[in-house]
Amino acid sequence: MKTITWLLPLVSITMFVSAQKKSDRKTLSNLQLHINYLSSDKLEGRKSGAPGEQLAAAYISSQLQQLNVAPRGDSGFMQTFTIKEGREAAPNCSMKINHELLTAGKQFIPLPFSPDKSAKGEVLPDANEPDNIWLININELEADNKKTSLEQYYQQTQIAAKSGATGVIFYNGKETAADAEQWSATRLPAAAIPAVWVNTDISRKLSSEDATTFLIEMQLAFKKVKHTGTNVIGFIDNKAAKTVIIGAHYDHAGTGFRGADDNASGIAALLEITRLLKSSSVKNHNFLIVAFSGKEQGLSGSRYFTAHSPVDLAQVNYMINLDMIGRLDPAKGLQIGGVDTSPGWPGIIGSIAARETKLVYEPGNTGTSDHASFYKKNIPVLYLCTGSHHDTPASDDSADKINYDGALTVVKLVYDIIGKTDNMEKLAFNSK
Repeated sequence: MKTITWLLPLVSITMFVSAQKKSDRKTLSNLQLHINYLSSDKLEGRKSGAPGEQLAAAYISSQLQQLNVAPRGDSGFMQTFTIKEGREAAPNCSMKINHELLTAGKQFIPLPFSPDKSAKGEVLPDANEPDNIWLININELEADNKKTSLEQYYQQTQIAAKSGATGVIFYNGKETAADAEQWSATRLPAAAIPAVWVNTDISRKLSSEDATTFLIEMQLAFKKVKHTGTNVIGFIDNKAAKTVIIGAHYDHAGTGFRGADDNASGIAALLEITRLLKSSSVKNHNFLIVAFSGKEQGLSGSRYFTAHSPVDLAQVNYMINLDMIGRLDPAKGLQIGGVDTSPGWPGIIGSIAARETKLVYEPGNTGTSDHASFYKKNIPVLYLCTGSHHDTPASDDSADKINYDGALTVVKLVYDIIGKTDNMEKLAFNSK
């Protein structure tokens, strides 16, 4: 089987719900309750391993407990995993440019192969001198407009050290600070001189046409770190031979990000689908409910889950992933990826869509959300999304921007898909 070489189809479904029924009003009310809490400032963006993530995990587990869903984590509902181990800036790590103290982790990031070492010098722009700090413009190194890898930074640092540099500052890189922070888990041999990455604002200063001389002081110091994330897992045990996994990630990017659509909306829908299944007559499958952390760190939560599943993955019929389902646009419809991971999906979805359904295939989409971890285990998947939230600033991804009627549509569609498959044979897996 090839590794994620599938074509992700998108299904545009024109389904819009007028919530007149009492049951629909209950679902709408709960969706609003969940999303308002999970995207509140109290949770500080729900970054994996941060206190806000733990508050979100506690909320999700309490909701599952109230629904009388059985815990299936390593400790109650919780399944903890290591996101990364590495070296990060210690409290005494510092850098100054013209006596201005920069903020570690934001304006500058010490590269993990650097030694605990200091460097100081009066640096001329575009003049890399022996026995001085070098300024290296990444734009001059990059090819094909791609981001520079940490290994390339390491190689350039080694070259600079052999040429007599006492330290290196890399500027004008295409990475964000969040991208550069991910390098802390990468292990490379120690370089001889300190090296740092600086953000766009500092890069602008270093490349200014008016710049003459920079007085630069670096004192690099590191601490060992270990970041952990927490998946939240519940189980509806119907004593069936087959199990359906329904999942959504609940982590986000951290302070400054509300994440109502990404992905408080998916978690809210997950909880409401669980509530409906718990009281339903759909009994020919067990249901494993998973709120993933670590999605923003390379799908680390779902990858860990599939390697340490509390149920036998051979008994799993399929997996449904809810990722950003809160912005249903009537003009764009609902996107459903993964339809070609089983030959049974098109007929199932086509029989459920209340109105005309149009399938649009997108070749080359390899899957960047948690369903990809299950596809790698030969499990049919569906990926539901109502479109990107990136047209709205991340800090403004708030609860009032959610289309709650649209989220209700997604809840009911998933419930109908599960109901349709309940009396069917196990879906065949398609790896193409």
